[in-house]
Amino acid sequence: MKNFSLLLRRWFVDNARDLPWRHTTDPYHIWVSEIILQQTRVAQGIECYQRFIERFRDIHTLSCASEEEVLKCWEGMGYYSRARNLHRAAQEMVRRFGGKFPQGYEDVRSLPGIGDYTAAAILSFAWEQPYAVVDGNVYRLLSRFFAIETPIDTTAGKKEFANLAASLLPEKEIGIHNQAVMEFGALHCVPRRPNCTACILRDHCAAGGSNAELFPVKQRRTAVRNRYLNYFYILYKNNTWIRRRTEGDIWCGLYEFPLIETSYAVTDFNELTRTEDFRRLFGNADLFCVSPFPIVFKHILSHQTLFASFYRIETDTVLEELSDFICIAVEHLADYPFPRLFHRYLYG
Repeated sequence: MKNFSLLLRRWFVDNARDLPWRHTTDPYHIWVSEIILQQTRVAQGIECYQRFIERFRDIHTLSCASEEEVLKCWEGMGYYSRARNLHRAAQEMVRRFGGKFPQGYEDVRSLPGIGDYTAAAILSFAWEQPYAVVDGNVYRLLSRFFAIETPIDTTAGKKEFANLAASLLPEKEIGIHNQAVMEFGALHCVPRRPNCTACILRDHCAAGGSNAELFPVKQRRTAVRNRYLNYFYILYKNNTWIRRRTEGDIWCGLYEFPLIETSYAVTDFNELTRTEDFRRLFGNADLFCVSPFPIVFKHILSHQTLFASFYRIETDTVLEELSDFICIAVEHLADYPFPRLFHRYLYG
Protein backbone atom coordinates (compact mmCIF):
# COMPACT_ATOMS: atom_id res chain seq x y z
CA MET A 1 0.00 0.00 0.00
CA LYS A 2 1.53 3.29 -1.15
CA ASN A 3 0.11 5.48 1.65
CA PHE A 4 0.89 3.06 4.52
CA SER A 5 4.08 4.83 5.60
CA LEU A 6 2.77 8.34 4.96
CA LEU A 7 -0.33 7.80 7.13
CA LEU A 8 1.73 6.39 9.96
CA ARG A 9 4.34 9.14 9.82
CA ARG A 10 1.63 11.80 9.97
CA TRP A 11 0.02 9.99 12.89
CA PHE A 12 3.40 9.77 14.65
CA VAL A 13 3.98 13.53 14.46
CA ASP A 14 0.73 14.16 16.34
CA ASN A 15 0.69 11.20 18.73
CA ALA A 16 4.24 10.08 19.53
CA ARG A 17 5.27 9.95 23.15
CA ASP A 18 7.87 12.49 24.22
CA LEU A 19 10.79 10.20 25.13
CA PRO A 20 14.32 11.43 25.89
CA TRP A 21 16.05 9.21 23.32
CA ARG A 22 13.88 10.67 20.57
CA HIS A 23 15.65 14.02 20.95
CA THR A 24 19.02 12.75 19.79
CA THR A 25 20.72 11.11 16.84
CA ASP A 26 23.68 10.01 18.99
CA PRO A 27 24.04 6.28 18.23
CA TYR A 28 25.36 5.58 21.73
CA HIS A 29 22.23 7.03 23.36
CA ILE A 30 19.97 5.26 20.87
CA TRP A 31 21.77 1.96 21.47
CA VAL A 32 21.42 2.20 25.25
CA SER A 33 17.71 3.04 24.98
CA GLU A 34 17.02 0.15 22.62
CA ILE A 35 18.77 -2.36 24.87
CA ILE A 36 16.80 -1.09 27.86
CA LEU A 37 13.49 -1.33 26.02
CA GLN A 38 14.07 -4.94 24.96
CA GLN A 39 12.61 -6.23 28.21
CA THR A 40 11.50 -3.11 30.09
CA ARG A 41 8.39 -0.96 29.99
CA VAL A 42 8.88 2.58 28.74
CA ALA A 43 8.00 4.29 32.04
CA GLN A 44 10.61 2.33 33.97
CA GLY A 45 13.03 2.50 31.07
CA ILE A 46 13.16 6.31 31.11
CA GLU A 47 14.53 6.38 34.64
CA CYS A 48 17.10 3.68 33.89
CA TYR A 49 18.14 5.38 30.65
CA GLN A 50 18.74 8.71 32.37
CA ARG A 51 20.63 7.07 35.22
CA PHE A 52 22.77 5.00 32.85
CA ILE A 53 23.63 7.89 30.50
CA GLU A 54 24.48 10.13 33.45
CA ARG A 55 26.79 7.50 34.94
CA PHE A 56 28.32 6.27 31.64
CA ARG A 57 28.27 9.32 29.38
CA ASP A 58 29.92 7.70 26.35
CA ILE A 59 31.44 4.50 24.95
CA HIS A 60 34.82 5.14 26.56
CA THR A 61 33.36 5.73 30.03
CA LEU A 62 31.31 2.55 29.81
CA SER A 63 34.23 0.48 28.53
CA CYS A 64 36.48 1.58 31.41
CA ALA A 65 33.96 0.72 34.13
CA SER A 66 34.04 -2.58 35.99
CA GLU A 67 31.31 -5.11 35.29
CA GLU A 68 30.17 -4.77 38.90
CA GLU A 69 29.70 -1.00 38.44
CA VAL A 70 27.62 -1.58 35.32
CA LEU A 71 25.46 -4.21 37.02
CA LYS A 72 24.94 -1.95 40.04
CA CYS A 73 23.71 0.85 37.77
CA TRP A 74 21.41 -1.66 36.03
CA GLU A 75 20.05 -2.96 39.33
CA GLY A 76 16.31 -3.56 39.38
CA MET A 77 15.96 -3.75 35.59
CA GLY A 78 16.25 -7.53 35.29
CA TYR A 79 17.65 -9.55 32.37
CA TYR A 80 21.17 -8.57 33.40
CA SER A 81 22.74 -10.12 30.32
CA ARG A 82 21.71 -6.88 28.62
CA ALA A 83 24.00 -4.87 30.90
CA ARG A 84 26.86 -7.32 30.47
CA ASN A 85 26.48 -7.14 26.69
CA LEU A 86 26.47 -3.33 26.77
CA HIS A 87 29.71 -3.43 28.71
CA ARG A 88 31.36 -5.99 26.42
CA ALA A 89 30.20 -4.20 23.28
CA ALA A 90 31.61 -0.88 24.52
CA GLN A 91 34.97 -2.56 25.11
CA GLU A 92 34.87 -4.05 21.61
CA MET A 93 34.07 -0.67 20.07
CA VAL A 94 37.08 0.85 21.80
CA ARG A 95 39.31 -2.02 20.63
CA ARG A 96 37.96 -2.41 17.09
CA PHE A 97 36.59 1.02 16.15
CA GLY A 98 38.58 3.50 18.23
CA GLY A 99 35.70 4.17 20.60
CA LYS A 100 33.31 5.26 17.84
CA PHE A 101 30.02 3.62 17.02
CA PRO A 102 30.39 1.77 13.69
CA GLN A 103 28.09 2.73 10.81
CA GLY A 104 28.18 -0.51 8.84
CA TYR A 105 25.36 -2.99 9.37
CA GLU A 106 27.60 -6.05 9.68
CA ASP A 107 29.93 -4.26 12.09
CA VAL A 108 27.01 -3.18 14.30
CA ARG A 109 25.43 -6.62 14.07
CA SER A 110 28.68 -8.25 15.21
CA LEU A 111 28.63 -6.52 18.60
CA PRO A 112 27.45 -8.49 21.67
CA GLY A 113 23.74 -8.20 22.37
CA ILE A 114 22.84 -6.56 19.05
CA GLY A 115 20.51 -8.48 16.76
CA ASP A 116 18.78 -7.61 13.52
CA TYR A 117 16.17 -5.39 15.14
CA THR A 118 18.57 -3.37 17.29
CA ALA A 119 21.03 -2.89 14.43
CA ALA A 120 18.23 -1.64 12.16
CA ALA A 121 16.93 0.72 14.85
CA ILE A 122 20.33 2.29 15.55
CA LEU A 123 21.29 2.73 11.90
CA SER A 124 17.93 4.13 10.82
CA PHE A 125 17.44 6.44 13.82
CA ALA A 126 21.00 7.78 13.87
CA TRP A 127 21.86 7.90 10.15
CA GLU A 128 18.62 7.27 8.21
CA GLN A 129 20.04 4.07 6.76
CA PRO A 130 17.43 1.92 4.95
CA TYR A 131 16.93 -0.91 7.42
CA ALA A 132 13.46 -1.89 8.62
CA VAL A 133 12.80 -2.70 12.27
CA VAL A 134 10.73 -5.74 13.13
CA ASP A 135 9.70 -6.16 16.77
CA GLY A 136 6.57 -7.47 18.47
CA ASN A 137 4.60 -4.33 17.66
CA VAL A 138 5.60 -4.51 14.00
CA TYR A 139 4.69 -8.20 13.77
CA ARG A 140 1.25 -7.43 15.17
CA LEU A 141 0.54 -4.44 12.95
CA LEU A 142 1.73 -6.01 9.70
CA SER A 143 0.13 -9.38 10.36
CA ARG A 144 -3.24 -7.69 10.89
CA PHE A 145 -2.98 -5.18 8.09
CA PHE A 146 -2.11 -7.87 5.53
CA ALA A 147 -3.89 -10.79 7.31
CA ILE A 148 -0.73 -12.90 7.22
CA GLU A 149 -1.27 -16.41 8.53
CA THR A 150 2.39 -17.47 8.50
CA PRO A 151 3.41 -18.05 12.15
CA ILE A 152 5.79 -15.35 13.36
CA ASP A 153 7.80 -17.85 15.44
CA THR A 154 9.03 -19.81 12.42
CA THR A 155 11.97 -19.26 10.11
CA ALA A 156 9.62 -18.73 7.17
CA GLY A 157 7.58 -16.22 9.16
CA LYS A 158 10.60 -14.20 10.27
CA LYS A 159 11.85 -14.03 6.69
CA GLU A 160 8.44 -13.07 5.29
CA PHE A 161 7.91 -10.25 7.77
CA ALA A 162 11.47 -8.94 7.37
CA ASN A 163 11.03 -8.73 3.60
CA LEU A 164 7.60 -7.13 3.92
CA ALA A 165 8.82 -4.53 6.41
CA ALA A 166 11.74 -3.67 4.13
CA SER A 167 9.42 -3.25 1.13
CA LEU A 168 7.37 -0.67 3.04
CA LEU A 169 10.28 1.66 3.80
CA PRO A 170 9.85 5.15 2.33
CA GLU A 171 12.58 6.93 0.38
CA LYS A 172 13.00 9.51 3.13
CA GLU A 173 12.26 9.82 6.86
CA ILE A 174 13.21 6.19 7.38
CA GLY A 175 13.90 6.68 11.07
CA ILE A 176 10.50 8.33 11.59
CA HIS A 177 8.82 5.55 9.62
CA ASN A 178 10.40 2.84 11.79
CA GLN A 179 9.46 4.64 14.99
CA ALA A 180 5.92 5.26 13.70
CA VAL A 181 5.29 1.60 12.89
CA MET A 182 6.42 0.53 16.36
CA GLU A 183 4.63 3.36 18.14
CA PHE A 184 1.35 2.68 16.36
CA GLY A 185 1.56 -0.96 17.37
CA ALA A 186 2.36 -0.01 20.95
CA LEU A 187 -0.33 2.65 21.40
CA HIS A 188 -3.15 1.84 18.97
CA CYS A 189 -2.90 -1.61 17.37
CA VAL A 190 -2.59 -3.22 20.80
CA PRO A 191 -2.77 -6.97 21.51
CA ARG A 192 -6.22 -6.96 23.13
CA ARG A 193 -9.33 -5.03 22.07
CA PRO A 194 -7.74 -2.63 19.57
CA ASN A 195 -9.93 0.32 18.62
CA CYS A 196 -10.34 -0.61 14.96
CA THR A 197 -13.20 1.81 14.31
CA ALA A 198 -10.92 4.77 15.07
CA CYS A 199 -7.90 3.40 13.21
CA ILE A 200 -6.28 5.51 10.48
CA LEU A 201 -5.63 2.29 8.51
CA ARG A 202 -9.13 0.79 8.87
CA ASP A 203 -10.10 1.25 5.22
CA HIS A 204 -7.23 -0.93 4.07
CA CYS A 205 -6.68 -3.34 6.98
CA ALA A 206 -7.43 -6.94 5.97
CA ALA A 207 -8.06 -8.16 9.52
CA GLY A 208 -9.66 -5.10 11.09
CA GLY A 209 -12.56 -5.40 13.50
CA SER A 210 -13.47 -8.71 15.10
CA ASN A 211 -10.67 -10.63 13.37
CA ALA A 212 -7.83 -8.43 14.62
CA GLU A 213 -7.08 -10.48 17.71
CA LEU A 214 -6.53 -13.60 15.59
CA PHE A 215 -3.22 -12.09 14.51
CA PRO A 216 -0.31 -12.52 14.73
CA VAL A 217 -0.34 -16.29 14.39
CA LYS A 218 2.07 -18.34 16.51
CA GLN A 219 3.02 -21.95 15.96
CA ARG A 220 3.97 -22.93 19.49
CA ARG A 221 3.89 -21.78 23.08
CA THR A 222 7.03 -21.70 25.18
CA ALA A 223 6.94 -24.16 28.08
CA VAL A 224 7.33 -22.40 31.43
CA ARG A 225 8.93 -24.27 34.32
CA ASN A 226 8.78 -23.51 38.03
CA ARG A 227 11.91 -23.14 40.16
CA TYR A 228 12.02 -23.07 43.96
CA LEU A 229 14.86 -21.08 45.53
CA ASN A 230 15.45 -21.08 49.29
CA TYR A 231 17.69 -18.22 50.49
CA PHE A 232 19.22 -17.76 53.93
CA TYR A 233 19.75 -14.23 55.25
CA ILE A 234 22.20 -15.04 58.02
CA LEU A 235 23.02 -12.48 60.72
CA TYR A 236 26.11 -12.63 62.90
CA LYS A 237 26.83 -9.47 64.93
CA ASN A 238 25.29 -7.30 62.21
CA ASN A 239 27.23 -9.12 59.49
CA THR A 240 25.92 -11.39 56.77
CA TRP A 241 27.24 -13.69 54.03
CA ILE A 242 26.92 -13.14 50.29
CA ARG A 243 28.60 -14.41 47.14
CA ARG A 244 28.84 -13.34 43.50
CA ARG A 245 27.13 -15.67 41.05
CA THR A 246 29.40 -17.05 38.36
CA GLU A 247 26.90 -19.37 36.68
CA GLY A 248 26.12 -18.45 33.07
CA ASP A 249 22.54 -17.37 33.73
CA ILE A 250 20.49 -14.18 33.92
CA TRP A 251 21.94 -13.32 37.36
CA CYS A 252 25.58 -13.93 36.49
CA GLY A 253 27.73 -11.28 38.20
CA LEU A 254 25.07 -10.38 40.78
CA TYR A 255 25.22 -11.25 44.47
CA GLU A 256 23.05 -13.57 46.52
CA PHE A 257 22.66 -15.14 49.95
CA PRO A 258 23.41 -18.83 50.60
CA LEU A 259 20.96 -20.83 48.51
CA ILE A 260 19.37 -24.24 48.30
CA GLU A 261 17.26 -24.97 45.24
CA THR A 262 14.59 -27.64 45.63
CA SER A 263 12.33 -29.41 43.17
CA TYR A 264 9.19 -28.38 45.06
CA ALA A 265 7.95 -25.62 47.37
CA VAL A 266 9.34 -26.08 50.87
CA THR A 267 7.28 -24.33 53.55
CA ASP A 268 9.16 -25.35 56.70
CA PHE A 269 12.76 -24.54 57.66
CA ASN A 270 13.06 -27.78 59.62
CA GLU A 271 12.40 -29.72 56.43
CA LEU A 272 15.34 -28.00 54.76
CA THR A 273 17.67 -28.83 57.65
CA ARG A 274 17.17 -32.53 56.95
CA THR A 275 18.40 -32.31 53.35
CA GLU A 276 21.86 -33.26 52.15
CA ASP A 277 22.21 -29.83 50.51
CA PHE A 278 21.71 -28.13 53.88
CA ARG A 279 24.35 -30.28 55.55
CA ARG A 280 26.74 -29.67 52.66
CA LEU A 281 26.20 -25.91 52.91
CA PHE A 282 26.27 -25.41 56.68
CA GLY A 283 27.80 -28.56 58.14
CA ASN A 284 27.04 -28.70 61.88
CA ALA A 285 26.80 -24.94 62.33
CA ASP A 286 24.56 -23.72 65.16
CA LEU A 287 21.78 -21.76 63.46
CA PHE A 288 18.58 -20.26 64.79
CA CYS A 289 15.77 -19.52 62.34
CA VAL A 290 13.92 -16.38 63.47
CA SER A 291 10.81 -17.62 61.69
CA PRO A 292 10.50 -21.20 60.43
CA PHE A 293 8.08 -20.06 57.73
CA PRO A 294 9.65 -18.13 54.86
CA ILE A 295 8.75 -14.88 53.14
CA VAL A 296 8.04 -15.92 49.56
CA PHE A 297 8.23 -13.83 46.38
CA LYS A 298 7.08 -14.86 42.94
CA HIS A 299 9.09 -13.64 39.96
CA ILE A 300 7.93 -14.36 36.41
CA LEU A 301 10.45 -14.62 33.58
CA SER A 302 9.90 -15.53 29.95
CA HIS A 303 10.69 -19.24 30.34
CA GLN A 304 10.44 -19.82 34.06
CA THR A 305 8.64 -18.74 37.20
CA LEU A 306 10.78 -18.31 40.29
CA PHE A 307 9.46 -18.86 43.80
CA ALA A 308 12.05 -17.36 46.13
CA SER A 309 11.73 -18.17 49.85
CA PHE A 310 13.76 -16.10 52.30
CA TYR A 311 14.65 -17.36 55.79
CA ARG A 312 16.18 -15.03 58.36
CA ILE A 313 18.81 -16.88 60.37
CA GLU A 314 20.79 -15.81 63.45
CA THR A 315 24.02 -17.34 64.71
CA ASP A 316 26.57 -16.69 67.47
CA THR A 317 29.53 -18.10 65.57
CA VAL A 318 31.47 -17.32 62.42
CA LEU A 319 30.34 -19.76 59.71
CA GLU A 320 33.63 -21.08 58.40
CA GLU A 321 31.65 -23.54 56.30
CA LEU A 322 30.70 -20.70 53.95
CA SER A 323 34.19 -20.46 52.49
CA ASP A 324 32.86 -19.50 49.05
CA PHE A 325 31.07 -16.48 50.50
CA ILE A 326 32.25 -13.12 51.80
CA CYS A 327 31.19 -11.79 55.17
CA ILE A 328 30.14 -8.12 55.06
CA ALA A 329 28.44 -5.63 57.36
CA VAL A 330 24.70 -5.46 56.77
CA GLU A 331 24.87 -1.70 56.11
CA HIS A 332 27.11 -2.42 53.10
CA LEU A 333 24.56 -4.62 51.32
CA ALA A 334 23.44 -1.63 49.25
CA ASP A 335 26.95 -1.36 47.76
CA TYR A 336 26.55 -4.66 45.90
CA PRO A 337 24.34 -5.42 42.88
CA PHE A 338 21.54 -7.85 43.72
CA PRO A 339 18.59 -9.24 41.73
CA ARG A 340 15.35 -7.33 42.20
CA LEU A 341 13.92 -10.12 44.37
CA PHE A 342 16.44 -9.29 47.09
CA HIS A 343 15.48 -5.63 47.08
CA ARG A 344 11.86 -6.61 47.60
CA TYR A 345 12.86 -8.74 50.57
CA LEU A 346 15.34 -6.36 52.17
CA TYR A 347 13.70 -3.01 51.55
CA GLY A 348 10.04 -3.82 50.89
